[in-house]
Amino acid sequence: MKQAFHKILSISMAFVVMFSTMSFTVDMHYCGDNLVDFSLFSKAEGCGMEKAQPTKTCENPKMTEKSCCTDQQIVKEGKDDLKISFDTLSFEQQTFVAAFTYSYINLFEVTESEEVPFNDYPRPFVKRDVQVLHQTFLI
Repeated sequence: MKQAFHKILSISMAFVVMFSTMSFTVDMHYCGDNLVDFSLFSKAEGCGMEKAQPTKTCENPKMTEKSCCTDQQIVKEGKDDLKISFDTLSFEQQTFVAAFTYSYINLFEVTESEEVPFNDYPRPFVKRDVQVLHQTFLI
């Protein structure tokens, strides 16, 4: 179960890195208000009306002054540099990273001494066995 979880997590992290660094362009070609062509990675093809005379091809009289066709392009740039250098961190962030690293490393330090701190004190005297007295036993 744990290995499957790690595989799913690593694949999802790979997709996150891939999609955050990927860049793409969306091209759209409009004739008037109608979307004629849509292209994700290449240039959108025109309808052929943008090269003709606008006064002869457009039925709408409001569009006779300018061309009927418009191109719209949406560009999403990906990240090129994924490394964050230690120099770009602020002083507070550097202090936090140093303190966190120091405390994390010291968490796994093994104590070499095997002193028993309560060795000098005697055990408490038990007058009666309470479990036998009340007849309560764990089964």
